[in-house]
Amino acid sequence: MEKTCHIIVKGRVQGVGFRYFTKGEADRLGIKGWVKNLDDGSVECVCTGDEKNINAFLESVKKGPRFAKVTEMTVEETDAGEHFDAFEIRL
Repeated sequence: MEKTCHIIVKGRVQGVGFRYFTKGEADRLGIKGWVKNLDDGSVECVCTGDEKNINAFLESVKKGPRFAKVTEMTVEETDAGEHFDAFEIRL
């Protein structure tokens, strides 16, 4: 069953390779969507894929890369309203 989530990640998540880590995990798990930095220092992500893989993706994102420190992560199931062909880093 396909699942789509909108995620906001807060903490030390910019300047630590967080978006590239997120893309790597998405590609590894067959997740599609996007990730981008926000002006307030947080990271936003929309991801869609198989529910089992989305759950694994969320667990990875919650931990982040080595130098990241996630202090808060909000996840909302959503209908993306758009089709994704891959997972991309948006600027």
